[in-house]
Amino acid sequence: MNQSYLFRLGVIGLLGVMGVGAPLCSWADQIPLWKVQVPYEAPPVNPDVPDVSIPPNKTPLGPEELKRAEALLPLLEGKQEFWAMGEFVHLGESSVPVLVKALTMSSPRIRYNAIETLLMMKGVAGVPALIEAAKEPSELSRVREHALRVAVRLDATKAPEAVEVMAKDPNPSVRKSAAFEARYIRQKAVIPILIPMVSDDERFVALSALQSLWLLTRHETEFHDWDTSTKQDRAAWASEWIEWWEINKETFEIPEPRRPKRSL
Repeated sequence: MNQSYLFRLGVIGLLGVMGVGAPLCSWADQIPLWKVQVPYEAPPVNPDVPDVSIPPNKTPLGPEELKRAEALLPLLEGKQEFWAMGEFVHLGESSVPVLVKALTMSSPRIRYNAIETLLMMKGVAGVPALIEAAKEPSELSRVREHALRVAVRLDATKAPEAVEVMAKDPNPSVRKSAAFEARYIRQKAVIPILIPMVSDDERFVALSALQSLWLLTRHETEFHDWDTSTKQDRAAWASEWIEWWEINKETFEIPEPRRPKRSL
């Protein structure tokens, strides 16, 4: 490409910026363009790096470590809360008896972070305390819902009693959480809890209960327009589930969860 050609292109560009070059640019569309593929180089493979992280403690806590764990409790709220949570994780499940004390402390932030810490450390020993927190009617709804969620993921076998209590709570958000988390509890005990919820006053609670029932039982009912249903509609349709359960409750077994199909 010669210099005069480059000069003309530069002039056209300058005139375009000045607002007077539009009529002169009509021939610019005729300039041939060539697509160029930039060579691809894969990123370098990272060398093997030795694991230098400190594993969680698996031995019972000594007196000094117990004092340290107690001192961490108020730090679960504030600028050091993530550090404090990490320290509990490092102390391991042996610190659960201390950590669950946070579930009765006055700060809701501390209580919420204690629940999250139990999940991070896989603190199964704390599940009974989580169940009690989920059942507590005076607790904040978001704390109760998180307590149930973590309890189900740590040990779902202990969760039905919390679901049963939360399913009757006056707060629809709490009832919805119970209906939703029940689908991860593969026990017959949750079926008779979910069926009355199909006729709940709040449509989103009823829909969550219905979806959990479908996932747990795979029972196919007649088609109903649940999205636009009224409470009276849902009460009538719930009778189908009641009748089905009365017939099948003695022999029914929770089916194995469906595995996602592998993409070809």
